[in-house]
Amino acid sequence: MTAVGRLQFSQGDWRLAAYSVRSPSGFRRDRVAGLRCRFTTVRYDVDRVVGEISAAADEFLRPRFRSLGFQDVREKSAGEVVTVADEECEAALGPALIASVPGSVLVGEEAAARDPALINQLSGTGPVWLLDPLDGTSAFIEGSPDYAIMAALIVDGVTVLSVIHQPEHELTYVAERGSGAYETHTGTRLVATDRSPSEELLGSVMKRFLPDDIRRTIEHHESNFTSLTPHTTSAGIEYPAIACGERDFMLYWRLLAWDHAPGVLLLTESGGVAAHLDGRPYRPTNQCEGLLVARSPERWEEARLKLGV
Repeated sequence: MTAVGRLQFSQGDWRLAAYSVRSPSGFRRDRVAGLRCRFTTVRYDVDRVVGEISAAADEFLRPRFRSLGFQDVREKSAGEVVTVADEECEAALGPALIASVPGSVLVGEEAAARDPALINQLSGTGPVWLLDPLDGTSAFIEGSPDYAIMAALIVDGVTVLSVIHQPEHELTYVAERGSGAYETHTGTRLVATDRSPSEELLGSVMKRFLPDDIRRTIEHHESNFTSLTPHTTSAGIEYPAIACGERDFMLYWRLLAWDHAPGVLLLTESGGVAAHLDGRPYRPTNQCEGLLVARSPERWEEARLKLGV
């Protein structure tokens, strides 16, 4: 799908700015998105961004998939590993994303691991790229195809564009604020359709970072579900699965912005919900812990009640 967005931003509230898109079938559809404020124009070409991400996967990730040597993997912090594929992909893709939106800056996962202060870039008003060059590093190391590249464009603390590319599944998901979400290869629009209330609630909980009291509460209520074990450890796989209706919910605790901003926009633009346990909506600048995401408002509330949180 070819699209060139023109969003007018400044610090403040929303202003409408129209732009158009041409789909693979050739029809033209007007879109509306933007901020109401004094004007700073941010332009992006969705096809260019998707192309840069796909090319980076083909050059830096796929050749190393199931081909890593012992020397290609190291521990970057306690319990966290990184590969040369993560680092090479970010080093190449980061500048390409910056070049696609003049005046933008990059907050990449690997750079932020070296300099945590980079995350403060999100508090500014200019365009910021968030990049996870290899989401699901452990899966990648183990030879599982469940890994992804995730990128999101943030302006004035608001996510306006996200791309999630799953190289081995040959799927790329795009979401644009106010314009919906779709998978690029088929052009399929993602629209949340709620299942019958009588159907079993399918979802999972990432337990690794849960505080003890929340963990005990969830374990006490675990009998309400067949299983709460995640299918994967990759947000770049889990968020699209919920947006596509394959699963109902997911509870996360640690909220690194590059792990969640891309998926949250995909989910909310398809009709889903991403909110903290007190009901506040997710924002990439908000670093508070605990995020429940679900395919619909009804499923979000049902999951919260059955989890007991």
